[in-house]
Amino acid sequence: MSSQLETLPHRHVLTLPTEPAAVRTARVSAEQALVEWGIGLRHPAVDPALLILGELVTNSVRHAAVLSPQLTVIYAAGEGCLAFAVHDRHPYQPALYGALTDAGTSGLAIVMELTLGLSGTAVVRPDADGQGKSIWITLPL
Repeated sequence: MSSQLETLPHRHVLTLPTEPAAVRTARVSAEQALVEWGIGLRHPAVDPALLILGELVTNSVRHAAVLSPQLTVIYAAGEGCLAFAVHDRHPYQPALYGALTDAGTSGLAIVMELTLGLSGTAVVRPDADGQGKSIWITLPL
């Protein structure tokens, strides 16, 4: 998947303070990027993608802020594919697919249900030093 993401023609990177306002800023920025890339906001994958993004940014704000004063959001898109990631410098790496056993009660369970429901993929990529991670979501368009 890594090489596929690197070849996507559209990419936008946004670094924000790890605070509650980051959720709205990330969502608005994503909407602007999608429109610029010609992906209509009424596309069936867009609303779930924005919800997933909001949940991931919220998780970083709630759980990583103590160790990660900033978070980074990466958006990428290409023919038939939308990908995005949320990166922070907290070492905890959640078990994404294990979240599905939470019976939909956690934000991460919602992320996974939406991702899999859209035939997407999710992966946690640790930083080389083990002190941070990115959660990547890839959705078909």
